[in-house]
Amino acid sequence: MTIKPLGDRVVIKNVEAEETTKGGLFLASTSKEKPQMAEVLAVGPGGNVDGKDIVMTVTVGQKVIYSKYAGTECKLDGEEYIIVRQNDILAVVE
Repeated sequence: MTIKPLGDRVVIKNVEAEETTKGGLFLASTSKEKPQMAEVLAVGPGGNVDGKDIVMTVTVGQKVIYSKYAGTECKLDGEEYIIVRQNDILAVVE
């Protein structure tokens, strides 16, 4: 199964957080913050959304940083995905 986003939506998947700190300390899973970096898996067509013309500027495969509590989490075939609006994406990581 695949997810095809509509309008100005983007499907992203979190990039795994590092398990250790810079000082070499191991982080338990309960002490980790929710990751804010993700990979773009699918991009909607954009177009006229809520009366505004939206041009999609992110592309599949890019690494992005998104708002901490943005989007809708969903699970498909055992994998967790997040569907966000393009304006919830804060930056592209190059």
